[in-house]
Amino acid sequence: ADMAAARLSGSENRLVSLPLSRIRVIMKSSPEVSSINQDALFLTAKATELFVQYLATYSYKHGRGKEKNALTYTDLSHTAEECETFQFLADILPKKILASKYLKMLEKEKRDGEVREDNDEGEEEEDEDK
Repeated sequence: ADMAAARLSGSENRLVSLPLSRIRVIMKSSPEVSSINQDALFLTAKATELFVQYLATYSYKHGRGKEKNALTYTDLSHTAEECETFQFLADILPKKILASKYLKMLEKEKRDGEVREDNDEGEEEEDEDK
């Protein structure tokens, strides 16, 4: 009944900060979704908002936020990497690294890949290199 009252009064926008129209577009982008119930839309928006608040608060408290009195991208990416609850975000919030460091990593991966392909025995030849 409360949801219906919120819908009738048009006050649901005050109960949730995220734009419902944008959330509807995102939900509709899924091929499995044909129609979206107004309550489901509102609850998805509210749940998303609470999740973002939780992620931000956790990252602030466990990062350097208190020292700097600010929430940084580094705090968020650290949370995604270190906290099991948020690990599914690791691809979305990767750690920032310098382009030069990234290129070196790619080069090393390429070399390591070639080494593995070239020698199946591996261990004996590696010892000789040392």
